[in-house]
Amino acid sequence: MTSQYTITLKNCAFFARHGVFPQEEFLGQRFYVDAEFDLPAGEAVRRDLIDNTVDYGSVFKVIEEIVVHTRRELIEALAQDIADALLTRFPPIQRVRINVRKPSAPVPGILDYVQVSLETAR
Repeated sequence: MTSQYTITLKNCAFFARHGVFPQEEFLGQRFYVDAEFDLPAGEAVRRDLIDNTVDYGSVFKVIEEIVVHTRRELIEALAQDIADALLTRFPPIQRVRINVRKPSAPVPGILDYVQVSLETAR
């Protein structure tokens, strides 16, 4: 029998300068990222060994590096960058789902945030 488990990092917060408009680059704002990824259970679950899983602290650092140091106009592109990096950096990941939220999106109305969700698998 083959089983898998899912690790979720929820509401990772970063200050960054993504957006189409010059004022978004100049002022910056907080962005929130959720990362959910599936892994085969295998030895990590059976033997309780961190060496056989993906360290979610390392995942957080990869997300932070991309969000803070790679400027994108579209949060769609940012979500794709994160998904690609996680699949490349952590080969055991089978599927990844990334949500990027932008609470101060420049829209002429009142809203909590704009969110893009992207899912990809090997």
